[in-house]
Amino acid sequence: MPDGSPDFFNKRWLEYTGVTSDSSVGDQWEAVIHPDDLPRMLEVWSRAQATGEAYESEARVRRADGVYRWFLHRALPLRDEQGAIIKWYVAAHDIDDQRRAEENVRQDERELRLLVDFVPQVICEVSPDGTLRYVNRAGLEYFGLTLDELTRSGDPRVRIYHPDDLGLVRNEEDRALSMGTACELEARMRRHDGVYRWFSIRYEPRRDEQGSIVCWYGTGVDIDDRKRAEERVHRENLALREQVAQASMFEEIVGASAPLRALLSHVAKVAPTDSTVLITGETGTGKELVARAIHQRSPRAARAFITLNCAVIPSALIASELFGHEKGAFTGALQRRLGRFELAEGGTIFLDEIGELPAETQVALLRVLQERAFERVGGTEIIRVDVRVIVATNRDLSAAIAAGSFRRDLFYRLNVFPVEMPPLRARSEDIPMLVEYFVDRYGSKAGKRIRGVDPRTLELLRSYSWPGNIRELQNVIERAVILCETDTLSVDESWLPRSPAAAGALDSRLTDAVQAHEKTLIESALAASGGRVSGRHGAAARLGMPPSTLDAKIRSLKINKHQYKKP
Repeated sequence: MPDGSPDFFNKRWLEYTGVTSDSSVGDQWEAVIHPDDLPRMLEVWSRAQATGEAYESEARVRRADGVYRWFLHRALPLRDEQGAIIKWYVAAHDIDDQRRAEENVRQDERELRLLVDFVPQVICEVSPDGTLRYVNRAGLEYFGLTLDELTRSGDPRVRIYHPDDLGLVRNEEDRALSMGTACELEARMRRHDGVYRWFSIRYEPRRDEQGSIVCWYGTGVDIDDRKRAEERVHRENLALREQVAQASMFEEIVGASAPLRALLSHVAKVAPTDSTVLITGETGTGKELVARAIHQRSPRAARAFITLNCAVIPSALIASELFGHEKGAFTGALQRRLGRFELAEGGTIFLDEIGELPAETQVALLRVLQERAFERVGGTEIIRVDVRVIVATNRDLSAAIAAGSFRRDLFYRLNVFPVEMPPLRARSEDIPMLVEYFVDRYGSKAGKRIRGVDPRTLELLRSYSWPGNIRELQNVIERAVILCETDTLSVDESWLPRSPAAAGALDSRLTDAVQAHEKTLIESALAASGGRVSGRHGAAARLGMPPSTLDAKIRSLKINKHQYKKP
């Protein structure tokens, strides 16, 4: 009725509450509302009568067997043509299962947060609009602040991050929030004693079944020791480059990775000798640079360093290029010509792509290595030489020997001191220094002052497999410098083509620190769930991810979930 008194209940309501129609008339409906919910229900009802507006309210209703279940009550007014309320229609929908499910989720989230509090990394939860909701115990202890103190006024990032890193953090986080994509960066965070330490920070969105972002999870892994080690290695590398320059080695040999250090160690040991060196490695790894470095650190450094790429000289002419020819030796030989071996007298000859040397020339080269003597093409004079031989190839000479295209005895003569050039993908930690070197080099040539490299570009360069090795990196940086219009260098991702498989591998790649953190979370969740993955109280539910996804992560991280099963 307009005054709010009920005059009709449907059959379903009467059956559910177990009261008769007569007994339900008047205020008897109040008797089936839970006492704790009735005052709020009456207040909402009174407000609706006063304003004439529809309302929704949740309250528990007693079932015929005495059990209370949650209902969503909706009331709509029916008006006449003049707008006056004739009566109210009220509908009640059972939402008890939904409420219990929500409560279970909240309970699981509370348990997960208790679990996360024991994780030593900084973990936080951020709302879709960027509001900080939660920081785990490790984070609050690190900052020396409560969550209320962090969020009390203004942007909490001002109190957390180093002033020099704040702009980067804001740009990356705001970009992630606007685009809905994960982001990862490195920044310094202030400890409770005022000391700043480097952290690897990653934000991942959590989505509901419809794909909408529910919240963001952020993790912070302390990498300060690693960063200091990198800075120390960088300083050591600069010192090494000074030493290299003093020893007249080529400054293009840039890097401080373990593979490169091992290579330079071999170079330092073999350079003072006269031993023949066989340099192997992929195209673009810098084999000629190493050959030059060996020459420059040898007693022959003051003499000539002569090079020849065996792959670019026609087979019919290569013997003449190596050993020279006499006048009239063949059509076009109008005068005597000295070959590369004679030009290298007292110094070093570097034969690149030695695997492409024709069979007949291999015999002549073998004689030079054995006797230190040869004859010019078309001549009979024995010419003796004092030349150090360094050769290089990107081919598998063992396979060439098996195929009959390369002499076994020549291989043994060349393979006195083998040096293997590591591909760039095996020394990815050298990429930042190589990028810095090439930026300085080409920036100076172009008359541009480039102050830094975009972090996303640096990560892109680090993650690329570089099939063309350093030569490909050099070309990419030169192109980027030419096109650069600001003081920050960036590289277009389309310049680095990837196969679908490689792109997929890149998307799933995690840093060691994040993998360790993820493994810790999963193991803790498995321990709490007794090794169960699925189900309401399984590890997947605790971590907020599908069981199939968690199973895949357990396999990839090599976690033994059975060890957590309770007896």
